Amino acid sequence: MSAAHPAAQIETHNALEGQVAVDATVIVLVVGLAVLSVASGMLGLGVAFAAVPFLGFFLPDLVHQVQPLSLFLNGVTAMFAAFGFARSGLVAWRPALLLTAVASACAPLGSWLAQGTSPTWLWALCLAAVVYLAWRMFRPAPGEDPEATPRLGVALALTVPISVAAGLLGVGPGFLLMPALILVGYHPKVAAGITAVAVTLPSFTALIPHLGTADVDLQLAAVLVVAGAAGSFLGARLTSRFVSGPTLKRMFGVLIVVMTAVKVVTILAG
Repeated sequence: MSAAHPAAQIETHNALEGQVAVDATVIVLVVGLAVLSVASGMLGLGVAFAAVPFLGFFLPDLVHQVQPLSLFLNGVTAMFAAFGFARSGLVAWRPALLLTAVASACAPLGSWLAQGTSPTWLWALCLAAVVYLAWRMFRPAPGEDPEATPRLGVALALTVPISVAAGLLGVGPGFLLMPALILVGYHPKVAAGITAVAVTLPSFTALIPHLGTADVDLQLAAVLVVAGAAGSFLGARLTSRFVSGPTLKRMFGVLIVVMTAVKVVTILAG
């Protein structure tokens, strides 16, 4: 029996090394997204606000790879978080459905605008928004007063620019909508439940302008969807049973500050 040609051996070795590297990357992606989905599910946000910078470490194209995948994951994780909150009676259905209608109509406009907008400006807008919201989350809000009457009309008005901005960023409106609901008078847990319902459909409608240009690995997407769905449902159940309203607010503030810091470091390093 003749020995394998050295060139063939080298080619086989390189192929195996490449396969191991791919497998390790997929494991990191799946585990990382599952953890982020638990955290976002606890807040009723959908995972896109955290998935966009996370996936950006592995996928080079923000608009055609990261945003479409993040929007789809956002819709799935928000939907499973909504199931979790609904089981505990934490979804106020009338405001949730009204906000869904407004956000679903406005989010595609932002996604359409994103097709011709510089990724640098998209990230700058995202960073500015999360820094402001983190600051507001550590301040007293009327939602913590049990006698406060939530201002649904104000929430509906705010949902228009929130949905356009979220579609522009490819992150779904939850990361802006949830704190906005707290600021207009909803208890943090109820705000999380409403947000989970309200951002599910807009995440999918915001995906429509990406359908013709998206470049997504469907097999990888399927695995990430399963991990995200399980993580977000678990997160919603944890909040429903064990997390207080003030703690939920602080968690939100800390989480978006961390994600902002990670993205700032990434931009500076690049």
